[in-house]
Amino acid sequence: MSDPQTVLREFQTKQPFFVGIDSDGCVFDSMEVKHKECFIPRFIEFYHLAGVAKFARESWEFANLYSKDRGVNRFPGLIKSLDLLAQRPEVKNRGFTMPPLPATRAWLARESKLSNPMLKKEVESTGDPELTHLLEWSEAVNVSVDAMIHNLPPFPFVRECLEMLQDKADIMVVSATPLKSLLKEWQEHGIDGLVGVIAGQEQGSKVEHLQLAAGPDRYARDHVLMVGDAPGDRKAAESAGVLFYPINPGHEDQSWERLYREALPRFFAGTYSGEYMAARIAEFEALLPSVPTWPVLAS
Repeated sequence: MSDPQTVLREFQTKQPFFVGIDSDGCVFDSMEVKHKECFIPRFIEFYHLAGVAKFARESWEFANLYSKDRGVNRFPGLIKSLDLLAQRPEVKNRGFTMPPLPATRAWLARESKLSNPMLKKEVESTGDPELTHLLEWSEAVNVSVDAMIHNLPPFPFVRECLEMLQDKADIMVVSATPLKSLLKEWQEHGIDGLVGVIAGQEQGSKVEHLQLAAGPDRYARDHVLMVGDAPGDRKAAESAGVLFYPINPGHEDQSWERLYREALPRFFAGTYSGEYMAARIAEFEALLPSVPTWPVLAS
């Protein structure tokens, strides 16, 4: 099997600037519908959570949409949701015990490329029934997403930003979404041709995307900008030593317009970093709490 990261290592530097852009919830208003209509129903079905479905839904939404873990890869997102659910007094009062999933936790601890192909390889080599079930869940989610997600246009000013960047910066999609879904969504709206590479979960983590395609041997650190809607995007930018611009959850239209009218011109002029970027990140961080509002069991 060919190395899926080859496309990143062979990324061609054509411009002095580089912009990496997340997709779900950032370019497309797809986070809510994917999680609420695709991930959560399969979560409740495959992990037999019907008896605590209300709380399972709330825990998944908090972990994956409304907290500082927003946008986390689906596999750690599953564990985070189950751990939150286990802390609910209502769940304990119903006599419900969470599945411990030791094999899933062990795989997450040792694998950096959290994708269906890597999980499939693990299943084929170990035959582990728990990991087999995890793969079945993930594949079922993909089937639901493929059947449901269409006619979701980019947020206003996304296309204008991409067009502005054409002769100024190299552009890459930096996402934890499966590549098949990314290609479908970007091609459906005719914006795939406005980026150099579309990288998904098969190409590794977002940090790896940035390090391999936009490393310091290719671009000055203040010439690389990551655009995203989740704290994981900010952390990836920090780990790669590059700049970050947030698309604020619930304020996406305004964020993209500000990127077009204000932030990108600053980026190219060398005045984006420092106080201006810090102010944008502070606004963003204030929108996403780290702990839920509901009571939790004492540890």
